Amino acid sequence: MNFKAFAAKAISLSVAAVVLASCYLPARFDAEVELDKAGYYSLKFDGYMADVGLYQGLKDGKISPEEEKKKIAVIERDFARDASTKDFQYYREGHFKVNWERTGDLLKVKTVTFIRRNELILQLKYVEQSGYIVMEGKSLTRENRQRIYDMGLDMQGQIRVKTDMPIKSHNATTEKKDPRDPRFTWLAWDVASIMSPRPRAVFIIE
Repeated sequence: MNFKAFAAKAISLSVAAVVLASCYLPARFDAEVELDKAGYYSLKFDGYMADVGLYQGLKDGKISPEEEKKKIAVIERDFARDASTKDFQYYREGHFKVNWERTGDLLKVKTVTFIRRNELILQLKYVEQSGYIVMEGKSLTRENRQRIYDMGLDMQGQIRVKTDMPIKSHNATTEKKDPRDPRFTWLAWDVASIMSPRPRAVFIIE
């Protein structure tokens, strides 16, 4: 390997390390979204998350119990700043439990993100030019997914979407009509591991 190729690989690995060190990962979770034709939404997340950098530091013995407490206090303040956070509890080994809920008019706010744009776990986005609403989950390269898995972390859970909007496309595990009200359709993504495809669906505003 020549120097340029070696340097490029080193930079790539360094960038990946920085990205993963500041990454929240949904470990075990249940998420539910409701979208109606008028553009109103509800987005709920309940489950365990991991701070990848904290988990790795604890695993490697590089973070003391005192440092662990300080870092968790920072994470808790991070979530507490968001009024949509209903509950936060630290578990162990860099893992914490979060209950988060938000409702509103997506056509007005345009974008709703859990947790935030630079730490996207799940997002709803109204694309006004096309008249579409896009729902998508956390984006990680296959290489970063493998790195996280090799650390000993994984991702399992389910995302459900209930809507009466026309569906343009999706990669959900299942699609079915609501048995109590056939005007509505349920999409469900069964996330079996961190290697599962990134959840995505596109809905049409009529």
